[in-house]
Amino acid sequence: MSKQIGFASAFADARLGSNKKLEEIDRQIDWSVLEPLAQRVRPGTAGRPPYEALAMLKALYLQRLYDLSDPGLEEALLDRLSFRVFCGFSLEERTPDETTILRFRHDAAKAGVLEQCFTLVIAQLEAQGLVLRAGTMMDASIIRAQRQAPPMAAGRGAINPQEPDAGWTGRGGKTVLGYKAHVGVDQGSGLVRRLVVTSARVYESEVADDLICGDERAVYGDRAYPLKARRARLKALGIKDRIMHRADKHQRKIIGWRARWNELVARRRAPVEAVFSAMKRLYGLARARSPCLSYVAADVFAFATIYNLRRAAILKHT
Repeated sequence: MSKQIGFASAFADARLGSNKKLEEIDRQIDWSVLEPLAQRVRPGTAGRPPYEALAMLKALYLQRLYDLSDPGLEEALLDRLSFRVFCGFSLEERTPDETTILRFRHDAAKAGVLEQCFTLVIAQLEAQGLVLRAGTMMDASIIRAQRQAPPMAAGRGAINPQEPDAGWTGRGGKTVLGYKAHVGVDQGSGLVRRLVVTSARVYESEVADDLICGDERAVYGDRAYPLKARRARLKALGIKDRIMHRADKHQRKIIGWRARWNELVARRRAPVEAVFSAMKRLYGLARARSPCLSYVAADVFAFATIYNLRRAAILKHT
């Protein structure tokens, strides 16, 4: 993508303040690596030349970073010089309207572009030596459905036909309709190395093996994750098993060394909650922004990418 921003932009840059947060994010990786993925999505409109694909992709990351609607992002790109500079739009260029943003966002989601970009970004951060590989902390969190749950009259477990990908799950004695974000977080660095987004009806243990990287020294998980086959796999890989024990028909209450083990594991895996706290409180993903799993997944992968880039900046300053 061209870095030429034009005479007017250069003049404005000299006069106006910069956005240090965006500058930090921008220099963490080589963005050109993502450009071939972005180019799979046609970022133009009928009768007009297309926008540069990487500029549109970076606009989606801005949208997630600042929790903006499509109209909000359109307005911000028109109004904020730092947003233009981050994306690569000069002052002389027109910026995309909300319809173009919506179309690009949906097409990128359908093509799995945000998921693939997440993988390329974490690979760059690993190459920079930021991933410690001391352990992987596994956990999952619910993202509530965008639309309201069907009325009780529709029957137990009924799904809203306008949001068929959302599923029911139990949490805290209540049933919740929505999706789940499953993460594998690097112990020590706090970087998200693995991410899977599913309907909330998918049990955590079903996707847990996809969260194990294979090069970590230990794997931490709560009572949702213990399986004999999983423990055997970890042993075969030479990875320390730090998964909690749960009650079963042979032992209805966890006592003794198993209870102490669970307490120790809980302390070690507690930092994973910081990811979900940021996802919901700072990045606006307590509730889905779209009634479709592929769109929800794209939002979560965009969040995880930006979260990792911000974590990388912090790690480099410590």
